[in-house]
Amino acid sequence: MSRAGTRGPDGRQRGFTLLEVLVAIAIVAISLAAGLRAAGVLTDNAGRLADVTMAQWCADNQLTAMRLARAFPGVGDADFSCEQLGRTYAGKLVTRPTPNPNFRRVDAVVLDEAGHVLVTISTVLGRL
Repeated sequence: MSRAGTRGPDGRQRGFTLLEVLVAIAIVAISLAAGLRAAGVLTDNAGRLADVTMAQWCADNQLTAMRLARAFPGVGDADFSCEQLGRTYAGKLVTRPTPNPNFRRVDAVVLDEAGHVLVTISTVLGRL
């Protein structure tokens, strides 16, 4: 059994060449970089999922409050603010007429800090 750095049966020194070592280091570096990128993407996705979940809670709360008020909503837009787990989300309730005048379509739109839509939830409320 011969080891790197020892002499073989022909008297020549055995071992790895500099090129082989550099190729091995390059392969390891590329593998580690890909692993770090994958971990970063997973972290970003987890944060995005948390934001969307909290935004959905905000939208659901606003629509539920409208249902519980038992008032027929007027057509128009209304802004709202919601706090979930220490974060404040801005939102908009968009109320539009439907072909049947006894119903209104209400969209709860929740935005992130940059003003991008995180979630939109729609419902139909009827006249009582």
